[in-house]
Amino acid sequence: MRPITVWDLPTRLFHWILVVLIGLAWWTERSNHMDWHMLVGYAVLALLIFRVIWGFVGSDTARFSGFVRSPLAALRHLSRLARREPDTEVGHNAAGGWMVLLMLALIGVQAGTGLFANDDIMTEGPLMHLVGKDRSDWLTHIHGLNFTLIQAVVVLHVLAILVYLVLKRQNLLRPMITGTKAMPAGMAPPRLRSPLLALATLVVAAGIVAWIVRL
Repeated sequence: MRPITVWDLPTRLFHWILVVLIGLAWWTERSNHMDWHMLVGYAVLALLIFRVIWGFVGSDTARFSGFVRSPLAALRHLSRLARREPDTEVGHNAAGGWMVLLMLALIGVQAGTGLFANDDIMTEGPLMHLVGKDRSDWLTHIHGLNFTLIQAVVVLHVLAILVYLVLKRQNLLRPMITGTKAMPAGMAPPRLRSPLLALATLVVAAGIVAWIVRL
């Protein structure tokens, strides 16, 4: 076994910044800091666009083609959940890949509906004028329900990490912090893309969000 880098810095930063932003989104809504809530939403949308683009041009373990497998493969993986075995997955396992897609989809719905939402007082999403008040109210309702789903998936994600640690003795958290994982010596490391490419991708994503907001 030898340590190899499996997660690039951009992917890890995306993960942890998103964790912080989801927490801030919850707090700013609860404390009625809606101006800040909207800024957090724009940041989440920019991160989401970055991650989607990075899923096609980024490092091997960040690409959708590298971790999205068939539902049958995910079920086979889950059937071995109680079996203690070494972790030889370079990136996301078959079930984890679907968890990533689910989370990205939910965050996409959250950020998208937020652009059209309103609070019936002072705050309106930048695109509310495109749909009218009735449709905006409906999207605001979806915005609230969807965040409950996001919270449920976050809890499920944390529980899955604990289950892997207890049942399989696999620490899924450490590699997402350090970027490295102990792998068999003969296994080739994944190809990692330049952080400069990630920075350029983030600039493009931020530009797209700025354009949407100015509509």
